Amino acid sequence: MEVVLQVSGYVVGLPLELLLIAALVRGPYKRFPFLFLYTLVDFLTSIIEIRPSLNYELRSPQAVHEWAFIYWVDERIMQTLMFLLVISLIWTAAAYLRPRRTVLAAVIAGTLAFAAISFAIHYDPRIVVGKWMTPWTRDLNFCAAILDLTLWFLLIRPGKRDYCLLMVSGALGIRFTGQAIGESLRNIAQALHSRSPSILFAGNFLIVAANMICLYIWWRSLRPAPGARAIRGQ
Repeated sequence: MEVVLQVSGYVVGLPLELLLIAALVRGPYKRFPFLFLYTLVDFLTSIIEIRPSLNYELRSPQAVHEWAFIYWVDERIMQTLMFLLVISLIWTAAAYLRPRRTVLAAVIAGTLAFAAISFAIHYDPRIVVGKWMTPWTRDLNFCAAILDLTLWFLLIRPGKRDYCLLMVSGALGIRFTGQAIGESLRNIAQALHSRSPSILFAGNFLIVAANMICLYIWWRSLRPAPGARAIRGQ
């Protein structure tokens, strides 16, 4: 079942990422540069992960080590880009606040402090990377969900609302929530060891499904409207 889930994620996710990149290249990348960067790097890392993720099913020591190394390196990169994306969206949404730089500095300081404290709690050099990275990643996703909630409060203020930005941030909320719950299930599965394959699968499924839903909403929100395409064609 894990192989089926992985292959399904690649079959659905990679075309969605290509569609999203194409939609962003048509213009929105100027407004959402960090979203464009995040999607591009996510696509490239997914391509890199295909072979080692499928070889992991062989369960050879070399295949397990290679997949674990690539996966957690890519996870660190994507977590960093995700926080940069959310912070950039908060900067855009907080345009009406004064002083905006103070708000951004407080958000960055709080995020770094939370990440450092969570890292200090979970890091253990005596165990394999995945056993401390999984709960740390879960905490980071929870922190990102709080930041996304802050973004929503900024966007739903009375007056003119940016519905495109609302959709982008709403998709992020779905992604963060699914990933946080999925990582929690993974952590439970690791604690129960071989008695919990169904819990591990449920966690992985939630993470993949949340990512696919997020990509789809981003694409539908940022692609040119049919009327706009028709006008450009004429």
